[in-house]
Amino acid sequence: MKQTTQIGATVKEAISLALQKLGVSHEQVDVEVLQEGKKGFLGFGARNAEVRVTVKDTVQQQVNELISAPATPVEEVAEEVTLEEPVFVQDEQPIHLEQTEDTQVDPIEEAKSYLTSIAKEMGITDLAIEHTSDGKHVSFKLSSEKAALLIGKRGLTLNALQQVTQLTLNKSAKSFMILQMDVEDYRERRQVALEQLAARMADKAIRTRKPVAFEPMASYERKIIHNALANRLDIETFSEGAEPNRYLVIEPVK
Repeated sequence: MKQTTQIGATVKEAISLALQKLGVSHEQVDVEVLQEGKKGFLGFGARNAEVRVTVKDTVQQQVNELISAPATPVEEVAEEVTLEEPVFVQDEQPIHLEQTEDTQVDPIEEAKSYLTSIAKEMGITDLAIEHTSDGKHVSFKLSSEKAALLIGKRGLTLNALQQVTQLTLNKSAKSFMILQMDVEDYRERRQVALEQLAARMADKAIRTRKPVAFEPMASYERKIIHNALANRLDIETFSEGAEPNRYLVIEPVK
């Protein structure tokens, strides 16, 4: 269990400082207010706020779900690159773990070994991993005869694998590293599908003269659609809702 106690001028400030220290988002922690802050009068009677922030123990649960999840048929994964409306309910949030004292460990090789062990538990014994790195950015390219199982429905398994592997990567990294993981160019094909979908939905909004709303999707997928339609002057795009159910809307310009 990863936990920290933080002091700040206000509860909000103390929580913000604790999240920065732990390298996680607010959704990934439980917060206990130990003491409310108080401004005082003319400097007298003021006191800081104090909170205890605990990272939720979800990583092992994610791994267990990956191992026990039923295989996704190859046909379902293939259909996702021609989907009518995208569905994506889990947003990726980079997680920064404190550096361990063992600086001799190669964080990339350790992450690859960890990912391979998870794959074996999922019944994948032929996993091949190619990696490239550029500064703090690391890319893993995965290949296997069971690629569909690694991707999962709408890429959810792939995103979960990326998140838990990034945890391992940052355990021994000297500085925070961002992992991008792909399986046989799935993300590239997904991007092309989203760009094509964006054009169709924009045309629909113009044709019907009504806003068109997508189903919830990850922030990076919403960004793909925003960018794909950035040069169109007859529509505007914006996001609504709160994570993880934030969704994109295309609206015709009146």
